[in-house]
Amino acid sequence: MAVPKKRTGHSAQGHRRSNWKATKPETTKCPNCGETVLTHTVCTACGTYKGQPVSLKDRVEEVAEKPAKKSTKKAEKAVEEVKAEETTEEVVEEVKEETSEE
Repeated sequence: MAVPKKRTGHSAQGHRRSNWKATKPETTKCPNCGETVLTHTVCTACGTYKGQPVSLKDRVEEVAEKPAKKSTKKAEKAVEEVKAEETTEEVVEEVKEETSEE
């Protein structure tokens, strides 16, 4: 293996590294919201890429618009029990109010 006979000086090292330059990343404007975005990446502000929604930011609104799933018998029974409890509580409160008025 080759080993350098002498150490490289600061000037020679600097001349060699003179072309090591950082480049500015390419950016574009998002067609949907106008935010500055790196090219070929999803917009972090609105979650779109080439005008198509791809992230969860837009999909949350779509999911909210979808109708709920059909309820099962167990779910219906649970709802009926809650309604029954609420009505019994209301009746108890009405009875308490009537007795306190007398």
